[in-house]
Amino acid sequence: MPTLPLIASLREYRAAWLRHDLLSGLAIAAVGLPSAIAYPALAGLPPEVGIYASIMAVLGYALLGSSRQLVVGPDAATVTVLAAVLVSFGLSTVGENVAASAAVAAIVGLLCFLASFLRLGFIANLLSRPILVGFMTGISLSILVGQIGRLTGVRIESDGLFPPLFEIIAKSDLIHWPTLVLGLGLFVLLRVLGAVAPSIPSPLLVVALATVLSSAFDFAALGISVVGIVPSHLPRPSIPAPQGVAIGDLVLGAGAVLIVSFGSGILTARSFGTKNKYPVDANHELLGFGAANLASGLFGGFPVTASDSRTAINDMMGGRTQLAALFSAAALALTVLFLTDALSVLPTAALGAVLASAAIGLIDLAALRELWRVSRTEFFFALISIGGVLALGVLKGVIVAVVATLLYLVMQGMTPRDALLGRIPGRDGFYKLHRHSQAKPVPGLTIYLVQGSLLFLNSDYVKRRIEEIFAKLEPYTIGFIFDAGACPHIDSTAAVMLDDIREMARGKGIKIAFVDLHSAPLKILERSGVVARTGSEWIFDDLEDAVTALTETPRG
Repeated sequence: MPTLPLIASLREYRAAWLRHDLLSGLAIAAVGLPSAIAYPALAGLPPEVGIYASIMAVLGYALLGSSRQLVVGPDAATVTVLAAVLVSFGLSTVGENVAASAAVAAIVGLLCFLASFLRLGFIANLLSRPILVGFMTGISLSILVGQIGRLTGVRIESDGLFPPLFEIIAKSDLIHWPTLVLGLGLFVLLRVLGAVAPSIPSPLLVVALATVLSSAFDFAALGISVVGIVPSHLPRPSIPAPQGVAIGDLVLGAGAVLIVSFGSGILTARSFGTKNKYPVDANHELLGFGAANLASGLFGGFPVTASDSRTAINDMMGGRTQLAALFSAAALALTVLFLTDALSVLPTAALGAVLASAAIGLIDLAALRELWRVSRTEFFFALISIGGVLALGVLKGVIVAVVATLLYLVMQGMTPRDALLGRIPGRDGFYKLHRHSQAKPVPGLTIYLVQGSLLFLNSDYVKRRIEEIFAKLEPYTIGFIFDAGACPHIDSTAAVMLDDIREMARGKGIKIAFVDLHSAPLKILERSGVVARTGSEWIFDDLEDAVTALTETPRG
C-alpha cells in the first residue's frame, strides 16, 4: 500500500530541520494573513472565508501533495474567477454566496481527484504560457479597477475596464477623501517597501499599521469603512449545500475555476521544482490540489491553488517539509481565536491597497516584452486573452483563453514545415536543399520530408505543396519518396490524401515510395489500403534503401 507523502517525509525527518520549518511557518503566516483577509473581498465574501481556506487547504495539501515546499492558499486570479461564477448564480445574500463558494471548492477538489485518476494532468496546459500571461494581465487590470470603490468610499455599480472609471468621475463629489488619502497612502507604502525592502512582509506591515491607526483614531467614527465583526472560532466540517443553484451550474463553475487555478498553480510548482531540481508530476499534484480544495470546501473556505508568494517565502526561509505549512496553519488558527477583535477595525481601504498592489504584481511586463521579441504571433494571442477578460468578463474570458489556446494549436498544425532532401558530395546522409546550398537533388528522384502530423486540418495544405512540387518535376524524374520519419500521426483524411498523391504519381509514370513510417501511421495506411495499392515492397525503413531501389527500377 503506498505511503502518504507526509508520512514518508516524517519518517526521514531530522531534528535539525524543525527550527527551519517553524520559522518558515511563521513567515508564511505573516505573508499569507493579509491576502487571506483581502482576497475574499474580490468575490464579495467575508474575510474569515479566506482565513479558513488558508488554514484547512494547507492541511489537505500536506496530506497528499507531492512537493515538500509548495504552499497552497488564496490566489487573486482564482478568486476573481470564483467571483464571476458567483455572479452567474444570481444569489442575493452573503450567506448564500459563502455556501456556494464552499461547494465550488469541494467540487473542484473532487474534479481534481477524478482528473488524477484519469491521468488528465494535461489540463494544466489548456492555458499556454502566452495565453496565461495575457489572462493574468487582464485579471490584474480588472482587480485594479475593482478597488476604486474601496479606495474612494464610493459605491461603484458598473463593471468592466472603462465604465467604472467614467462612473467615479461622474461621482467625484461623493468621494470620501479621508478614505482616499488613507488608501493611496497605504498603496504607496506597499509599493515603496516592495521596491526597497522586498524581504519585509510589507502587506502584513501595512495591515498592522492600518489596524493600529484605526483603533487609535476611531476610523469608523470618521466615516472610513472597516471590516467589521470577524468570527473568533474555527469552522466545523459540513457538506456545503447552497440553495437555489443547480448542481450542473456548480460543476460548470468549478470546471472554470479548476482550469485557471490548476493552470497557474502547476506553473508555480514547476518553477520551484526547476529551481530546486526536483520533478513535478501534474497528475500527482492533482491529488494534492484536490485534497486542498476539498478540505477548504468542507470547512467553509473557497477554492485555492499554489501560492507563489507563500512558496517563495518558504523557499527563502529554508523550509524543509510540509511541517512548515502546518505551522503556518496553526499560527493562522491562533489568529482566529485571539486576534479577531483587532481585525474587525481594519479599514477596507487597506484591503483595497493590498489588492491593488497584488494586482500590479500579477502584470508580467517582462514576459510580454519577451513574447513581443520572440514571437509576434504568441504576443498577439496574449493580447486576445487580455481583451477577452476585459471585454467579456472573467468567466467568459476563461473560455476565450482556452479557445485561443486551441486556435493557436490548430494554426500551428495547419501548415507543417516540409523540405526537399538531397545529397552533399563527399558526405553520407541526406540534407535539406533549402538549408545547404551545396546539397544537390538525387538524379531522377524527388525526396519530400514533412515535419509534423498529417491530419484533416492540414491534409489539403500538404497536398497542394506536393502538387506544386509535381508541377515542377524534371522530365526524367522516375521516383517520388515520401519521408515520414518526422510524422508521428496520420489520420484517415490524410490517408486518402496520400492515396491521391500515389494515384497522381502513377498517372505521371512516377513510382512512389514511403520511408520510415511510424507504427501507428503504418497501420492507418495498411487499413485504408494505401499500402496494398502502393505495394508493400515500396515501404522502407531506411531512406538509403528506398533511393537504391528506385534508382534501379525502370520508369513507369
